[in-house]
Amino acid sequence: MFEDASAPTKRNALADWVLRGSVAAAFLLIGWEKFPSNPNGEWPRMFARIGFGQWFRYCTGLVEMLGAALVLLPWTVNMGLAILACTMAGAALVHIFVLHHPSNCIIPAAICGGLTAFLISRRIR
Repeated sequence: MFEDASAPTKRNALADWVLRGSVAAAFLLIGWEKFPSNPNGEWPRMFARIGFGQWFRYCTGLVEMLGAALVLLPWTVNMGLAILACTMAGAALVHIFVLHHPSNCIIPAAICGGLTAFLISRRIR
C-alpha cells in the first residue's frame, strides 16, 4: 500500500504534449503580436511608456517566441519553460514598478505561476 505512494508516476505523454503545445501556441502568438509597427497599437504604446525604446518590444517578442520553440523540443522543454516564466515575472514587475498599475500584474503573475508549476512538475518526475 505505502510502496505505491512513493513510487514515481509515469508522465502522461499526451497530456504533456497538449500542455506544451498550448504554451507554445500561446507564446508564439503573444510574441508575434509585438512585431507590427502600428504606432497606435497596444504594444508600441505600452513599450513607449516603459521607456526602453521599441527595440525592447522586439527583443521581448523574440524571447517569447524562442521560449515557445524551446518548449516544443523534448530536450529543451525545461529551459523554455524557465525562460517564459522569467519573462512573465519581468512583465509583472514592470506593471508594478514601472507602469504603476499593480492590478495589471495579476495575469502575468498567474501565467508565471502556472509555468513554474509545470516546470516543477516536470522536474519532480
